[in-house]
Amino acid sequence: MNRVILIGRLGADPELKSIPSGESLLKFSLATSESYKDKDGQRKEKTEWHRVNVWGKRGEALAGFLRKGERVAVEGSIRSSSYEKNGEKRTSVEIHATDIELLGDKGSAPRQEPAQAPRSGWVKPQPYAAQPDDSGSNFDDIPF
Repeated sequence: MNRVILIGRLGADPELKSIPSGESLLKFSLATSESYKDKDGQRKEKTEWHRVNVWGKRGEALAGFLRKGERVAVEGSIRSSSYEKNGEKRTSVEIHATDIELLGDKGSAPRQEPAQAPRSGWVKPQPYAAQPDDSGSNFDDIPF
């Protein structure tokens, strides 16, 4: 199974592009951080950067809400590709996002609505919170 869940902050405002086929692509960088103690007992923090892609109408709608510094949860799959640049083989790893939720911060001011309303059919994302559902699944059931 190829599934990833990341919680972090946008490193820059997202970029919405239209590819030659006419489909929309929203791209942004996401920083995730973890803290730990080194062998000397000093607290350290490590930040990883991830490239995230959101395709189609979902990306178009999110472009009006996402901004640099925004805290989000991203769920999707890892995609890698290889290419050659200046005779050197390189590999690119990106997250193909299928679900994004705005998390916000405790005590933060309400966000301003985007200048242009999202396309019809879009429901404004709500802050991420584990909600009980009828299926009986629960985050506590995950074995890791």
